[in-house]
Amino acid sequence: MSTNLDDFAGLLNWPNLQGWIEANNLPGSGPVTSVQKLTGGSQNNLFLMTRGKERMVLRRPPRHPRANANETMLREARVLKALAGSAVPHPEFYGVCSDTSVIGVCFYIMAPLEGFSPGGDLPGRYGEDRAWRAEMGPEFVRAAAALSAVDYQAVGLADLGKPGDWHARQVDRWRSQLEGYRELPGYDGHALPYVDEIGRWLSDFVPTSGRIGVIHGDYQFPNVMFSLEQPKIAGLIDWELSTLGDPMLDMAWVLSSWCEEGDPPGKSPIVRPWDGFVSRAELVRLYGEATGRDMSDMPWFFGLACYKLGCIVEGTYARAQAGQAPKEVGDQLHGYALWLFAKAKQLKDRGELGKG
Repeated sequence: MSTNLDDFAGLLNWPNLQGWIEANNLPGSGPVTSVQKLTGGSQNNLFLMTRGKERMVLRRPPRHPRANANETMLREARVLKALAGSAVPHPEFYGVCSDTSVIGVCFYIMAPLEGFSPGGDLPGRYGEDRAWRAEMGPEFVRAAAALSAVDYQAVGLADLGKPGDWHARQVDRWRSQLEGYRELPGYDGHALPYVDEIGRWLSDFVPTSGRIGVIHGDYQFPNVMFSLEQPKIAGLIDWELSTLGDPMLDMAWVLSSWCEEGDPPGKSPIVRPWDGFVSRAELVRLYGEATGRDMSDMPWFFGLACYKLGCIVEGTYARAQAGQAPKEVGDQLHGYALWLFAKAKQLKDRGELGKG
């Protein structure tokens, strides 16, 4: 029966895959009878499969995977498996394949999620009802708080990252990545302002009351799915950057994706319409209530989020300068990096850290 299924130019080896699915006690019965490629996920491929009366999603690396693509798949699967039974909204984990002889790469299987990943014009009630939009920010907070409550040691993720001296290591870690782009031809390494100034500020005010937990690593609109049936997050997706760190950084990542009056120019909301969204101050207040944490260090985490993300997205601009990425994408992300460092400078200049 597998001969009638699209293999998407070799991305899915159906004779091997059908056998693997049958042998691994996955939902449904019999062979997979239909498949469709899902949109979303800039790096990896997603396929919705029907088996009997059940549906499931296969996630695999792209056609030309990066050197660590298989390890990333196994890492994502491990995190999703560890989250089972937690309050964190996530797709249910079904199974993982580390045998690259099946379809050529590692992959895993999970439950499908109902909903959409926000970007551009909001669909359905979110676009029509201000009250639904008002719930989106608090939903980000609730999911982040739930993730921060996961005991990473108890769920077997003690070696997911390097928790030692995590806060003090962040500036050098991301600055070194930024400096590494100098090796790319055509990039002079001097395209971002305030890098030294923000780095010194972050180093001078490293929080002493930090915590370590599982962090998503890229917690923003494209990496969550919101239900179309009610104003709730259906699940956090794209766990490829998950690691150990201070969970407050996930919340700060959300703040960096927000838009408010008084922000530096050069950035528009990622979703429309924006009216109805709660303020950053309200998000911070809600997160403090949900986690019991002292939020006085949030300007540091917000600044770190801007610094880290700015260093990361500048990499696409550097690769574009070297002819290794589309110029328009590189220019767009360079503009975003400029905004992020301008926002970090604004946070620094407010002088909210070091009081008392």
